[in-house]
Order: sequence, then C-alpha cells, then structure tokens
Amino acid sequence: MANAETVTADNDSGSHAEKSVDTAPFAPFEWLLAKRYLRARRKEGFISVIAGISFIGIMLGVATLIIVMAVMNGFRHELFQKILGINGHVIVHKIQAPFDDYDQAAARLRSVTGVTAVMPLVEGQAMISSTANTLGALVRGLTEDSLSKLPLVYGNVRFGTFAGFDAQEGVAIGSRLANSLGVNAGDSISLIAPKGASTPFGTTPRIKRYKIAAVFELGMSEYDKTMVFMPLAEAQRYFSRGDEVDVLEITLTSPDAVDHVIGPMRDAGGPSLHFTDWRKRNETFFTVLEVERNVMFIILSLIVLVAALNIISGIMMLVKEKSRDIAILRTMGATKGAIMRIFLITGASIGIVGTLAGLVLGVVFCWNIEGIRQILQSLLGTKLMDPQVYYLTRLPARIDVAETAWIVAMALVLSVLATMYPSWRASRLDPVEALRYE
Repeated sequence: MANAETVTADNDSGSHAEKSVDTAPFAPFEWLLAKRYLRARRKEGFISVIAGISFIGIMLGVATLIIVMAVMNGFRHELFQKILGINGHVIVHKIQAPFDDYDQAAARLRSVTGVTAVMPLVEGQAMISSTANTLGALVRGLTEDSLSKLPLVYGNVRFGTFAGFDAQEGVAIGSRLANSLGVNAGDSISLIAPKGASTPFGTTPRIKRYKIAAVFELGMSEYDKTMVFMPLAEAQRYFSRGDEVDVLEITLTSPDAVDHVIGPMRDAGGPSLHFTDWRKRNETFFTVLEVERNVMFIILSLIVLVAALNIISGIMMLVKEKSRDIAILRTMGATKGAIMRIFLITGASIGIVGTLAGLVLGVVFCWNIEGIRQILQSLLGTKLMDPQVYYLTRLPARIDVAETAWIVAMALVLSVLATMYPSWRASRLDPVEALRYE
C-alpha cells in the first residue's frame, strides 16, 4: 500500500513537472548555466580542449576566407585598373579601308554622352637596343593630349617628363625595360622594325635612334618591361602609316556602363566602324579570375564547416557528461525548451565569438598584408610574390564589405545550426533513465 502511494506521489510530481510554466526564453539562469558549462572543470578538460579547438578552427576559417577573398578582389581590382588604365574601354577599327579620317570620326564620338576621351593610336612591335641589351617591345604612338587622359601613365613618370612630347622625337619607356637595357632618361636607344624600306634585294629593317624623354612605372611588370610610347606623328612616320592610324581608343566615364554607351557610339560612328569593348577583349582573363575566386570560396568554406562540426562533437560530449545535471534540472521543473536553450547558448557562443575573432583577425591582416609579406620575405629570404609571375609589384587586398558580411553571416548560421541537434538531444533526455544508475 505504501509502495502504491509512493508511486502515486511520484506520478503526481512528474505530471506537475510536465505542467510547470515555461520560463521566458533565454532567461538569466539559462545564460548562467551555459557560462558555467563553458568553463569546464579539470575532470572535463577534454571537453574544454574540443571547445577550444572548435573556437580556433572557426576563427582561422573565417579569417582565412576573408583574407583570401580580399586578396583575390585586390588582384582583380588592380589588374582591372592597370589594364583599363593603359588601354581604352572601347576600341574602334575601320572596316576594309584605311583609317585616315580618324579626326572626323573622333569628333563625332566625343559628342556621345559618357565618352571622356577619344585617342588616335598607332601600334607596332619592334626591337629596342642599347649598348647593354636588346629586347622586344610594343610601341604605341599617342599624342601628348591622349597620354594626359591616361593618368596611370602620365602620373607615374619616375624620370624625365612628358612635357613637349609631341614636338620631340623622344620616346617614353617602362622602368623595368629601362633597367634591363641599362638606360635612363636622357640616354639614347635604337628601335628596329622588321618592315622598313623596300629595295631590289627585299625589305630591309628600319633602324632609328631615339632619345629617352621619360621613364614611367605602372606597377604591372608586364607593361613596365615591354611598353614604349612614341609621339603619334613620329609613330606614323616610323611604321609608314602616312596619315592613317590603326585604331581609336575611347575612355568612358564608367567602364561598367559600356552597354549603355556603345549603341549611341555606333550610331555616331557609322557603319564603317567596328567597336569592341574591354570586356570582350579580356573576357577569358576575367572569366578565369571569377571561376578561380568562386572555387576558392567553396574550398575555404569547408574549413568553417569542419570547425562547425567540431562544435557538434563537443556539445554531444558535454550533454553526455551533464546528463545527471539535466535530469536534476528537469525534475526541478526546467522545461525541455530551457534545457535546449542552455546547450544552444553554450555551443553558439563558441561559434559566435570565434567568428567575431576571425573577422577582426582577417581585417587586421588585410590592412597590413603588404608589411607582413615584406617581413616574411625577409625572414625566408625568398620572393613570396614574384612580379614576373603575378604581374603586380605589391600584394593587394581589397575588402568587400558585403562579401565579408556574407562570410560572417554564413559562419554564424553554421555555428548555430551545428548546436541544434545536440541541444535537441539534451532536451529529449529522460530524467528517469539518466538517474537510474546514479
């Protein structure tokens, strides 16, 4: 009889616990317990180690993702600026006829809204020779006014000047080309073109000596070691173009608005002109960069995912270790929701703090990435970014705010989702089974 009464009393207390009023979500006692569980005792040191590894994993994963994406954005932006800084946004060719009416065509194109400059250009390849070396070069004939429309060139003169460029027979060469030839502003070099004067014995190369009027540095090794600028009139004479030019290069107020401008330009130019925009000319190059950027994002996101999975294992072990505590809390009136929120706070705290720490680490690293590269380069005694391979002379990093916010949001969501299952398992723990062998 006594046993029956005891069982009845137990059933009453169990039903009373089930009917207890749920506390407000994320009540202070839930935060208190979650905080205590994060500070594991000595006998629970292994759980603390797993939590620490999860924290470091998420921090490094987020930081690595931010740094790599910033560097790839920086590479794309720098290459974009360098390529468009020396080439026009739209290239105009004359179809099946000499381009000798370029002045009239340029005047019509300048009237189009969105066009900032129209530059006549003569372009050809030649050998450039000095007493020290002989190298190949790309010679571009432009007027001084056209060069002034290219601030990447006009504003990066290291020696000499572009002043009076049209009135002289001097040339401007890149800094790396000058170093390879062992020359500087004021020295002379020889240009050798394969197609020169025609003689009874064939075509002879054209050789002419020029004074170096300026040495520029664009910061892109591919251009600095091959580019030579020559006055337009002299380039026409040197390459036997007469009064013709090869193309017209057009710069726009906004390169991204080329789709809106190219239609009116075709109308103004007429049917004899063919237009090619910068995206078509560099389509393969920028497509490769975009594909590489997306693949790197997917691969590095796996680091964050693995770190989030570590949170699952850590919280599962914590739930198993705290099964007796969970049972006692349940018998004292704690609801399943309260138990779930306690472990949700515990696991999510690791992910949230790790993500924020990774954000700070990644941003600080990006801000100082060139200095860090220089330090590592000095310590290792090797070039970490050879300009001959990567084209650029410095390591760029450009943080995209929206992209970084997306990375942080992804890490936070993964961290919270990783704690859902073990927290749910903790809330489903049967107090009777947990206390049976205690």
